[in-house]
Amino acid sequence: MSELVFFKRMADSSIPASMNGMPMDDDEFERNLQEIMDDGPTLSDSSNTVQSGSPQKPVALSQSDHMPDGGQVPMSQSLNLPPVSKPSPVIKSRSLNGDFVPKQQTMTQTAQNKLEQVKNWSINTYKCTKQLLSEKLGKGSRTVDLELEAQIEVLRDTKRKYENILRLSRALTNHFSQVVQTQRALGEAFSEQAQRSAELQDEFTYNCETQRALVRNGETLLGAMNFFTSSVNTLISKTMDDTLLTVKNFETARLEFDAYRADIEHLNLAPKDSANIAKSEELKRKFEGQKEKYDKLRADVAIKLKFLDENRIKVMHKQLLLFHNAISAYFSGNQSALEATLKQFNIKLKAPNAESPSWLEQ
Repeated sequence: MSELVFFKRMADSSIPASMNGMPMDDDEFERNLQEIMDDGPTLSDSSNTVQSGSPQKPVALSQSDHMPDGGQVPMSQSLNLPPVSKPSPVIKSRSLNGDFVPKQQTMTQTAQNKLEQVKNWSINTYKCTKQLLSEKLGKGSRTVDLELEAQIEVLRDTKRKYENILRLSRALTNHFSQVVQTQRALGEAFSEQAQRSAELQDEFTYNCETQRALVRNGETLLGAMNFFTSSVNTLISKTMDDTLLTVKNFETARLEFDAYRADIEHLNLAPKDSANIAKSEELKRKFEGQKEKYDKLRADVAIKLKFLDENRIKVMHKQLLLFHNAISAYFSGNQSALEATLKQFNIKLKAPNAESPSWLEQ
């Protein structure tokens, strides 16, 4: 008889309080109850387990479990069934190869990786700081590339001088812009007085036209000056700064290279025991990696310095020619030459009453 038949028989059919109209005593009640239990499944049956995986506990019934009035035995009191426990969910995450791994394991691995990164960074920072201090104090040696470092110093000096030229040219542009605005205001004042003073109308009109012509030429010259300052600023803040950033990375790689080199030299003077030999092999491996990085960045710096010098000469040749022609044409009063200079360098002037383009058009 299966578990379902057993429990249904226990729940649906009550144990009678009398048999054939005669009262049932306690001994007969226990015999009938024993027959029902004998017909049920055995306690060692493997199918008699609950969802938690633990075997079902035996049914604990005693004479005190039946109703005092000889009625039906409640199932909740007669069967001491263990509570059904649901399996705890296992949080999983997908790994790179498609397998599912526990999330806790993934978090542990991530934490270990971060700790390893912090450890390597701390060791590397300590080595570089120690090497830098020893160089500043004159106690440590450093790797020197005389030709490359001379080129780097020339670049830094050139950048400082170009920044001074940019500062002065911006100041000149701002001052000249104020002059043009003053000439415009003066021309408007002459025009107003020409309309009000009939006796001096011609004189005011001549001066008004002169100031307006100066304003037109001044705006043309301002266009050339703004183009000059913008190009020089791009050369300094973009091209030169990009090369100097590579130089900075190269100098950091040089410091790391010398730090590991100093460690190897110090370890070579230590006793040749097994621990020092293993440590020496590890340092040599890291030293070779730093040497490759140093050599690569040194080659990158040399190439960028060469290209920067060629680009600088080309850009400044064009901008200096523009600046000279525009200034000479303006102060000589040659309006056609001034306009030709702007056309030569493809400089387009903004119309006086034109609205500035929207951010979308820009």
